[in-house]
Amino acid sequence: MVRRLIGAIVRAGLMVMLVATPSVLVPGVSAEGGQVVAILALAAAALTVFEYATPYPSIVEFRNAPPFNRIRFLSLFASILCLSIIARSQTDPSIAVEFLTSIGILIGQAIDFPYSPVHAVVSLLPADAPFADLVQLRAFAGMSYLISLLSIAVFLIALRLSNWPFFRQETFNLWVNLPTFSPTRSGDIVRRLKRDARWNIALGFLLPFVTPIIVVETAALFDTFETIETQTLIWTVAAWAFLPASLFMRGIAMLRVAQMVSTVRERNGAPAGNGQPVTA
Repeated sequence: MVRRLIGAIVRAGLMVMLVATPSVLVPGVSAEGGQVVAILALAAAALTVFEYATPYPSIVEFRNAPPFNRIRFLSLFASILCLSIIARSQTDPSIAVEFLTSIGILIGQAIDFPYSPVHAVVSLLPADAPFADLVQLRAFAGMSYLISLLSIAVFLIALRLSNWPFFRQETFNLWVNLPTFSPTRSGDIVRRLKRDARWNIALGFLLPFVTPIIVVETAALFDTFETIETQTLIWTVAAWAFLPASLFMRGIAMLRVAQMVSTVRERNGAPAGNGQPVTA
């Protein structure tokens, strides 16, 4: 119990660091904006403590199957951190900031080709937008998209090198690790896991192209695109790259779980995966 509580507090502190990073690094944050960030950080910390301090799951998937959530968190944190540092290039011309900004610009230019996800994001800017805004947005999109691709690659390598999800454990509980997936519903569990996995992978392919269209239509509806703040832009671009990568990883993980359940069925000669622990 004490170990679980300490782990929950550490995770809550990391969530506070994640939420507060843009407001700490990006200059020009108003007092009201800082208060909103503080409230959001405390809310994220509270939700994290409530989730990980109890043995019963709520909404976080694969909570007992590392390094799935750790890779996702590190991916989002790296994206937010890099984008926040790039945003300081106009006010903090230090060597480290300029170096990371140059890398982001180079990556954005390399990936910004017709029909690419980065090109879809860059095309959000109006035709009369300043060139500096175009360069910054391209650097944001290129850097965040590269980090998302690297996170998928790291997860695939982890799957290849380890017996995931049996990482430092001998059982895998479907109910704890997939609380939103009901294994007792009608239909074969392996078939439903594979179906959901394919849907997640398909959405992971489509979201980088569909999200910019939704943003453009929403901005045109409310006429607020020209007044978007840097912090909002950082979170928007980071989410644009992180959510598809997260869906990819979730789909791959569910395919792995489906394969695991099918293997246990063949070994035991009976249906498995009814929410009880599955032994490796």
